[in-house]
Amino acid sequence: MKYKKFEKINITDRTWPNNEIDRAPIWCSVDLRDGNQSLIKPMTLEKKVRFFKLLVEIGFKEIEVGFPSASEVEYEFTRYLIDNDLIPDDVTIQILTQAREHLIKKSAEALQGAKNVIVHLYNSTSTNQREIVFKKEPKEIIDIAIQGVAWVKEYFDGFDGNVGFEYSPESFTQTELPFASEICNAVVDAWDPQGDEKVILNLPATVESSTPNIYADQIEWMIRNIKRRDQVLVSLHAHNDRGTAIAATELALMAGADRVEGTLLGNGERTGNVDIVTVGLNMYTQGVDPKLDFSDVDKIVKVVESANEISTSVRHPYVGYLVYTAFSGSHQDAIKKGMDFQQGKEEWRVPYLPIDPKDVGRDYEAIIRINSQSGKGGVSYILNTNYGYKIPKPMEPYVGKVIQQKSDKVDGILSEQQIVEVFEQEFVNRRDYYCISNFKISLDDSHSSVEGEFCVGDDKHFQQVNAGGIIDAVCHGFKQLGVEFKVVEYFEHALSHGSDAKAAAYFAIVMNDKTYYGVGVGDNISYASLNALVSVLNIAKAG
Repeated sequence: MKYKKFEKINITDRTWPNNEIDRAPIWCSVDLRDGNQSLIKPMTLEKKVRFFKLLVEIGFKEIEVGFPSASEVEYEFTRYLIDNDLIPDDVTIQILTQAREHLIKKSAEALQGAKNVIVHLYNSTSTNQREIVFKKEPKEIIDIAIQGVAWVKEYFDGFDGNVGFEYSPESFTQTELPFASEICNAVVDAWDPQGDEKVILNLPATVESSTPNIYADQIEWMIRNIKRRDQVLVSLHAHNDRGTAIAATELALMAGADRVEGTLLGNGERTGNVDIVTVGLNMYTQGVDPKLDFSDVDKIVKVVESANEISTSVRHPYVGYLVYTAFSGSHQDAIKKGMDFQQGKEEWRVPYLPIDPKDVGRDYEAIIRINSQSGKGGVSYILNTNYGYKIPKPMEPYVGKVIQQKSDKVDGILSEQQIVEVFEQEFVNRRDYYCISNFKISLDDSHSSVEGEFCVGDDKHFQQVNAGGIIDAVCHGFKQLGVEFKVVEYFEHALSHGSDAKAAAYFAIVMNDKTYYGVGVGDNISYASLNALVSVLNIAKAG
């Protein structure tokens, strides 16, 4: 076999499957380092500064700003943040460095003047790295890490700000667990945290190599085998080679991890880092405050896309352009009923929408969009929500069919404006064959009368018709001209409010054993009703 199956972790009493995520972890953004180094065209200083300000605005308290000893651009950016006092007092900047003396020395120079820093030291520990790349024995790998700790202590001795320490056994998930715990414990002892100080042990899935449950097992195993657990923060840094970085991170948090490193929208080398926006909003939908502000996801997408020059998928969880949009008829109908049910209720219970779009800065306009796959409920929702038409339920299939036929012709999505235009053209105030012109309506307590020219095609007939109501009068007027039909349904409502308020009326008639629907709009309900009846007669005439 070309590929070897990843071995399971021998934990018979694992606890993480029964745990829940009940609080936010410590978050650390690595967009400006891990995300930046993955770009074909790395960020400019201006883009990095804008990105840094976004991260601060969202609420990150730990931000890895770069690898200042590896690149002059990274060094200059770190200095720019410090020299221009852009780092809030409650934000800690983090830098990455290999366990090499000149790199650690340059890192210390880059950070001078910062109030709170984390020095993130790493060296490769996996079997493949040891045997293929470095050709070193396990003890030699441990010596590299310990020497790195010593250099960090030396070059940050007397540093004016607060210095935290983080260690990553790179390619942790492909490192034998006994060796991973041995090197991590040796590093913690070498740093020797005092008092309330905690060392960050970052355990990265540098290359995602297994199912998420195995990463959780690895984290639980490590937590059980860290000798100074109360002086350690266990950190996660999942990549997405298998497409399960989010699940791996969530299960690893259930296994007891304290901290998560990742990027906004999941940018990173190869298939990317874990997407902190998705992980955080997953928590939010379960009633857990992520302690990060995702109330304007469109702004996040705008800044990230501008900085990374990478487009966001329209299906990207929570932030994609179409993730709150339903095209399917059955989905639209369920969402429409859910939105109606939701009115005035606190608990969010809308089918197909796990989160209220307004919580992330979206409105409801794009929840339902119409194409050839859409149904009657979606059209009704759009006409009601955005234009005020309250289509009677029996009428919905007739309207939906007309809109779907139009969608088939254009071979795509109909805009809301196109939908209302088609609806009004086909159903509202139709006067193409039957009409009443130059009319006058008279009302008193006992009867109503309609006086005017009743038009049937090119023929005009002046009539004055008296009846118990306006609708009866109009019906009698047309029936006297040989137009036979039966009114089977009537519905009316205010279409708008205020001094220029209009009314809408809906009629269903049976003519020649077929049912037809029409709509009328007018300055008051009387005129709306008259227009609706005339409209449905024209629709019936057109067949």
